[in-house]
Amino acid sequence: MGEGDASRAPIQTVGGRCACGCWFPWRRGGLAASMEPGLVGPGPYRATRLWNEIIELFRAGMPLRKHRCRFKSYERCFKASEAVDCLHELLGSNQNFGPEVTRSQTVKLLKKFLKNHVIEDIKGRWGKEDFQDDGHLYRFPPSSPLKPYPKKPSFGKEVIKFPDWNDPKAGTSQERIPVKSIMMNSEMWYKRHSIAIGEVPACKLVFRRELTQENIEEIWKTMTLSRLQKVLGLDCLDEVIDTKLVNSKHIVQNAYNVNKQGIVTLEDKSKDLPHWILSAMKCLANWPICSDLKQPTYSGFERDVFKTIVDYFGQMKEPLLTFNFFDVFVSVLGLLQKHSEAIEALQISCLLLPPENRRKLQLLVRMMARISFNKDLPPLSESVRTRVLMVQAFSRCILCSKDEMDLDELLAAKLVSFLMDNYQEILSVPSALKSSIEEHVVHVQRVQIKYAGADTDVTFPAPSFCHQISTDEFEYQRATGSQEPLAALLEEIATNKEISVKDKKKKLKQFQKSYPEVYRVRFPTPETEAVLFPEKSKQKPPLLMWALRKPFQPFQRTRSFRM
Repeated sequence: MGEGDASRAPIQTVGGRCACGCWFPWRRGGLAASMEPGLVGPGPYRATRLWNEIIELFRAGMPLRKHRCRFKSYERCFKASEAVDCLHELLGSNQNFGPEVTRSQTVKLLKKFLKNHVIEDIKGRWGKEDFQDDGHLYRFPPSSPLKPYPKKPSFGKEVIKFPDWNDPKAGTSQERIPVKSIMMNSEMWYKRHSIAIGEVPACKLVFRRELTQENIEEIWKTMTLSRLQKVLGLDCLDEVIDTKLVNSKHIVQNAYNVNKQGIVTLEDKSKDLPHWILSAMKCLANWPICSDLKQPTYSGFERDVFKTIVDYFGQMKEPLLTFNFFDVFVSVLGLLQKHSEAIEALQISCLLLPPENRRKLQLLVRMMARISFNKDLPPLSESVRTRVLMVQAFSRCILCSKDEMDLDELLAAKLVSFLMDNYQEILSVPSALKSSIEEHVVHVQRVQIKYAGADTDVTFPAPSFCHQISTDEFEYQRATGSQEPLAALLEEIATNKEISVKDKKKKLKQFQKSYPEVYRVRFPTPETEAVLFPEKSKQKPPLLMWALRKPFQPFQRTRSFRM
């Protein structure tokens, strides 16, 4: 069958097994319609999972047939233009990328495929980025093209050690009351509830040690990462971010060192954008009002200014979101369909950035958004729409990976588009997180009440983020978490043989008054309660028996006196 016959062959659903042993169904002559990839959610190695998924779908959906080149036939190959058509359609229909993917981005991805030996030319050559959208012939290599999952060393969960809050403040003469972590017994329960019956035990106030700036920064870091972990739905952050690289000072500075517009202010002005770049960005963002420009403009002036800005951000050695945080931002992309969760996750993730990076990101994205919606600004390109141009020009300086074997260009384009549409919310300080951390800081500095001789102190646990549970589970936990310990305490009082009957009745009466429901379960009737206090029998001995117990005395005549 020749090339023309092959192109008119009926579509058949067949299958094959790649070098890694995976079975792939495909349709000859078209994309795999039966394969509907789902959204790859947040989690470890999301970029690698997306890379492998696209390769699998591309191998499954790419039609392979016979082609002729220079009087020679080649089996099971495809043209470069056919590969672009197939992969472009695949990416556009994929939920993880969407229809915004351009044909030029598809060509760049195929160049990566060629460099990483996902495809090779018909002579077995690969490794050079010379892929073009033309009629050159390519084929799939026999070796496995899938990317192995990286074996990252376990960073280990970083445990933040808080200061010993029980240490008294310097200069106070109050002695420290030791705290023993033991189970509550009946005697301690009685001491705790003695206030209700008018007996107040002696107590003292123990002051918390004042928090240092380092303590507050560590609290910010711990609670921020905990919130990020919850929003992403991960058991641990170790596989998406090295928590040791998170600088707690950066988080606090990003939260508090801001101006009226919410943009970070820097203490070190040398790390800020140059004045001429700031002027150029203000010029395009506020076009046609260019207050900083004193010289007259000319035709094409706005394009030259835009090119200057692009060249400056393009020469940066590291993206604004940094290489260290690449995985966490890629993981956030899995939440874009859940708008509110994606906004919160990006808010927290951007809070981890160095202040100079966050400031540059805020200024850049704000400029991009204003340019995209500015109808008075002349077109900056003759062939590309302004919004698409913004994404193409600045995606790589915002997010990219060190690994060339990645989909960073497609992922960055998707993230930047979302940033432009929601930059005011994303690049602001999350108010809910800030409030909870400030409340926690106030809590740990409160005065503590210590009872003399008590086993524990009267304080409440620190606020923490919890997982939502169902109503049934809540009712069960409430019953088991409160009634069962009280029932055990009541049983201990009832069976304690070391206390007197008077004290036992007194404690039981107080318990019944405080917890009538628990008491009613243990003693539903007066008879069940009376079993604890059996009355002693007071039977009098019979008269005959009493008489027999006396010693026998013989009858004696007594003299009577007669008057």
